[in-house]
Amino acid sequence: MAIFGVGGSKSTVALDVGSGLLKLAAVDHGKGDPVLSRVAVAPVLADAIVEGEVMDPDIVADAIRGLFKTAGVKTKQVVVAVGGRDVIIKKIQVDRMKESDAYEVVRWEAQQHVPFDIEAVELDFQILDPEGEGLQMDVLLVAAKRDLVEDKLQLLTQAGLEPAIVDVDAFALHNAFELNYPDAMMGVVALLNIGHEITNVNILLDGVPLLTRDLSVGTRKFREDLQRDRGMSAEDADALLQGYERTPDLEPYVENRGEEMAVGLERASAFLQTAARDAGNLQRVYCCGGGARIPGLSDVLGQRLQMSVEVASPLQRLRAREGVFDTLNADEVGPLLMLVTGLALRKRS
Repeated sequence: MAIFGVGGSKSTVALDVGSGLLKLAAVDHGKGDPVLSRVAVAPVLADAIVEGEVMDPDIVADAIRGLFKTAGVKTKQVVVAVGGRDVIIKKIQVDRMKESDAYEVVRWEAQQHVPFDIEAVELDFQILDPEGEGLQMDVLLVAAKRDLVEDKLQLLTQAGLEPAIVDVDAFALHNAFELNYPDAMMGVVALLNIGHEITNVNILLDGVPLLTRDLSVGTRKFREDLQRDRGMSAEDADALLQGYERTPDLEPYVENRGEEMAVGLERASAFLQTAARDAGNLQRVYCCGGGARIPGLSDVLGQRLQMSVEVASPLQRLRAREGVFDTLNADEVGPLLMLVTGLALRKRS
């Protein structure tokens, strides 16, 4: 599902604008399986983006142009996503009808579920059981504040780019997981995207995104803990967080922040069980994003939640063209690329 899309191409270029990093991925869609053909990652100047809001468009637009130049990508049309508190995803039921007749009904129903002025949102929906025969049908509703979408489009324009598709973060992640982890499409599964400032929680029931939440903890909180309590520089703290071993300096913060994430996930899961009668207990958790690589974090989460927690990579099943990772360590950057790869897996048609 996407908020809107135009055009058609055998190759899709996607851009993920994060608070700490910009990520680019290109996927070729030929007659066979999709192939990852380009990847690039670049840092964003500190505080240029805060909690998803672009504070300095000039700096960010310049960084985006530099990223495309580094990647050798000349395509101007890109797939991007919006997310956060200003995006609502909800499963609803309406009387069964043709999709062509459903828009006005879904729009009216959306007014009962979306806590925004319905005239100020971009609205889309997908019928989950189009072949069903019951009197009612399940519909997945998504609504995003129009300002959020327009701000993202303005940033692209400033960077000299055009939107091919505006997607939603949760759906892009779902797209990447559907290809790489088909087992994640069965039962109740949580996808955690641990970013620089925010951890996105996306809970699926049999492959359908039913609930999204944002937790105000990300790699920045870990770094600030180390700077405040251990007197480390930002560079030394980041090196520890991006290392490969659990250390005594890092361990208490992984325990504390891991507990914070686990509690947030448990609350989201409990809310879903209350709101959706067919939702059972959470069965598995997958982590991605920069924070997924923090040494010991997935282990701490697994022990706290008493279930399997796996660090995810888009390269689990997606084939990468030779040379794509010549200048990057695929194991290191893989978890960072789940969202942007999910965007690039969209065919622009």
